[in-house]
Amino acid sequence: MFANFLIGLREGLEAALIIAILVAYLVKLGQREALPRLWSGVALAVLLSVGLGAVLTYTGANLSDEAQENFAGVMSLAAVGLITWMIFWMAGHARSIKGHLQGEVDKALAASTWGIAIVAFIAVAREGLETALFLFAGAQSSGETGVGPLVGALLGLGVAVVIGLLLYKGALRLNLSALFTWTGALLVVIAAGVLRYGVHELQETGVLPGKDNYVLDLTGSVDPAGVLASLVRAFFNLVPAMTALEILAWALYIVIVMPLFFWVIRRNKRPVARAASAAQEKVSA
Repeated sequence: MFANFLIGLREGLEAALIIAILVAYLVKLGQREALPRLWSGVALAVLLSVGLGAVLTYTGANLSDEAQENFAGVMSLAAVGLITWMIFWMAGHARSIKGHLQGEVDKALAASTWGIAIVAFIAVAREGLETALFLFAGAQSSGETGVGPLVGALLGLGVAVVIGLLLYKGALRLNLSALFTWTGALLVVIAAGVLRYGVHELQETGVLPGKDNYVLDLTGSVDPAGVLASLVRAFFNLVPAMTALEILAWALYIVIVMPLFFWVIRRNKRPVARAASAAQEKVSA
């Protein structure tokens, strides 16, 4: 549930901030009459995202056992690729999102009556489709059944909506840069676990080699169905018995992606720091 909560919070907060920027800019421009069209684009994006989640769930539940494993493995790899791209995109473009969205609103208002609905739909649908795919993969890899993953995701989305509303109203101040940095780092760990699960499923069907090459097997001392194993799987998508390829995929992803993520964060902070230093020197002179 924690992984789904974090995914819902992170993706929901990004979507909430996008909507808040669009609404605030339309209000600033005196274009309140365009707000219903904006909300129609948001609603359509939400419906599309929910529809994708339903299709993934229905498809996975109605395949043969082997096809289910292949489907879960492929969807897990796709989710890892998508979430990795999202993490790095946000790390590199977070500071320019507001200006980009406002520019899109200006062009939409000048070009078409329903242009603002299209802008809102595209911006929110991207976040929603990412969320649906990663939640599906996260629920599969964590081994959770029933409504637990859905409840976790809805709680995360609910918290994100509340935070977005409070930020819009000016009732809450957050260091969004720090928030996105640390939630991004946690998502890297979760994505590594989803990758490990995807590799495992594809090994089970013979798509990837090494199915029986277990280099870690703690099942003699750790009950796979016990509380400890369940918590570790829910938080990190790791299990007591893993093959060499599973461990290699998990470790390489962490070792490569985590340092790159923090490098991108630091690189994008440097221009701001230099600009602030230059401004301070100008004031002192």
